[in-house]
Amino acid sequence: MAYDLILKNGRVVDPGQGIDGVFDVAFANGKVAALESSITADAADIRDVSGLYVFPGLIDLHTHVYWGGTFLGVDASMLAARSGMTTAVDAGSAGAANIRGLLDQCAPMTPVRILAFINLAVTGIFVDEGRIVMGEAEDLRLLDIKHCVDAANRHRSSVVGVKIRVGASTTKHLGAMPLHMAIRAGELADLPVMVHIGAGMPPRIEDIVDPLRKGDVLTHFCTPKINSPMTREGFLRDCMIAARERGVVMDVGHGAGSFGFGVARRMLELGFAPDVISSDVHAGCVDGPAQDVLAIMSKYVALGLPINDVVRAATTAPAAVCRRPDLGSLAPQSAGDAAVVELRHERTVFRDSIGDTLAGDRRFVARGVVIGGRWWRDAEPRGEAA
Repeated sequence: MAYDLILKNGRVVDPGQGIDGVFDVAFANGKVAALESSITADAADIRDVSGLYVFPGLIDLHTHVYWGGTFLGVDASMLAARSGMTTAVDAGSAGAANIRGLLDQCAPMTPVRILAFINLAVTGIFVDEGRIVMGEAEDLRLLDIKHCVDAANRHRSSVVGVKIRVGASTTKHLGAMPLHMAIRAGELADLPVMVHIGAGMPPRIEDIVDPLRKGDVLTHFCTPKINSPMTREGFLRDCMIAARERGVVMDVGHGAGSFGFGVARRMLELGFAPDVISSDVHAGCVDGPAQDVLAIMSKYVALGLPINDVVRAATTAPAAVCRRPDLGSLAPQSAGDAAVVELRHERTVFRDSIGDTLAGDRRFVARGVVIGGRWWRDAEPRGEAA
């Protein structure tokens, strides 16, 4: 059989299949066609990736890629070229009033797959870093369950959940009420909810975490801000432990201000690793400290999380949240996406979202991106870590 593309001799890490070893990967008709120790068939494009890792196409579960449609939007193609991200899940940039612009106008402009958590607020997120500071969920006139559910159902192939930002800066006097409305929308649409932990109160973190259901996503779960998941004594709050036990998904959502090395390190010491590693990349942090999902994966390698667990958190786990078993895998007939990545051994100083630093001796650097079963382009990585 002739293939469109074969990646030869790469170290394939595919946690969903329990694979970590040197294999060849073949692609045909836009999908993974074969994964074997040696593939000798012909192909239109054969690339030797010896010494490099081959991951399933990375999935960033928390991005803001409504480029040109919101103040916060960034170019998904640029992110893909420097990170190996092949699926960007936009986390609430658009609501019922403008989700069509994201999915029908912005998404076709990039080969990157764009999925979305639709914001309960009909406007989506319209803040501008440093100028407009108004939470989209602080006014009940903008929160409409029926509009949200109807729009989610109209765009069923791309909408993977409902997003709500909860905290003093986004819900103000409404507290956790918008979260309960989002959960009802999620129930009616049969979708998970992603909730953002705001930096300040009200409401308390317990009021944000306790209502979440199995499969819902708690993003910014390593927040170093006032509404902390940790007690003063350095232990996890009971609500966090109970949430994991009932199946709430713990998502990094690094962003410009929502990730601290101290919190993340202590959580790992307590056996509380992330389920999903995501960037929360937007215009305010794309040049640092968040950058992209591969940069956040490098930070977790520096924190000591095993590489297989790091890769799982950016492939298999977010694919499960999105209910897309065809993504995040290199199994035959899966989506033909892959990230070719170098683990570069060099001293690197990483920075979290509050200015703390962490020294490491390794970081991931993207070297190539496969989208739709073809070599899309050589990667264009950033020259330094964040």
